[in-house]
Amino acid sequence: MSTTIFKDFQFEAAHRLPHVPEGHKCGRLHGHSFMVRLEITGEVDPHSGWIMDFADLKAIFKPVWEQLDHQYLNDIPGLENPTSEVLAAWIWDKVKPKVPQLSAVMVKETCNAGCIFRRK
Repeated sequence: MSTTIFKDFQFEAAHRLPHVPEGHKCGRLHGHSFMVRLEITGEVDPHSGWIMDFADLKAIFKPVWEQLDHQYLNDIPGLENPTSEVLAAWIWDKVKPKVPQLSAVMVKETCNAGCIFRRK
């Protein structure tokens, strides 16, 4: 029985987008209350009844979250152009080696704007 579970995380951070056209509002320093959703897809273990323990996922993501929370994202290696798309791929690259069942990373920078990253 293949199923997808998810866990949401929030962090506060500042950034600016260096490659937007002159005068674009995102070129100025600003901050967001980011939401990250990690989706895990796999077979449900018939004994435990789950794919993985949410507490394990939280523990795995904690070092990544600590790198992001209350930081200036542009200063983090790999996030020099910290769009939602770049941030989602960066998070994927940090989490996927520890969570092989990772199937998607969603990043929302506002209540109604974000992206979903999946690597085939």
